[in-house]
Amino acid sequence: MNFEKKILELNLELPEAKAPVGNYVATKIIGKLLYISGQISISYNGELIKGKIGKELTTDQGYDAAKRCALSIISQAKKACNDDLSKIKSCVKLTGFVNSTDEFTEQPKVINGASDLIVSIFGDTGMHTRAAVSTNSLPLGVSVEVDAIFELN
Repeated sequence: MNFEKKILELNLELPEAKAPVGNYVATKIIGKLLYISGQISISYNGELIKGKIGKELTTDQGYDAAKRCALSIISQAKKACNDDLSKIKSCVKLTGFVNSTDEFTEQPKVINGASDLIVSIFGDTGMHTRAAVSTNSLPLGVSVEVDAIFELN
């Protein structure tokens, strides 16, 4: 499957793969595994998607924020693979963090935004294990953060 072609077919635009703002790296390859640091929810125009899911934002808005995280993950993967997404053999795992109220229980529905986007681009290659975790706060007040592990060819 041509992943670049699929991105075009889905009319998706990958954001710029941003450099880390702390003392860590955006990606790291160990053997045939590509680790991607947590990508925060940033809108198509570069604004942070902030707020607690279950208070300022709905589950659907959280789903969209998680999709934005997944687009950033793909950008980071592409950069780590020297702009060649065909080097990706499979998505191993996503871990999603949802800035939510104590009463909110739909974290999996929020992180489905990231999972659905990964699978829509990578097909069966994109099927992954996952965790969807609630948290009382995320960096810069964002609503969602997702990290990833990919297997390389």
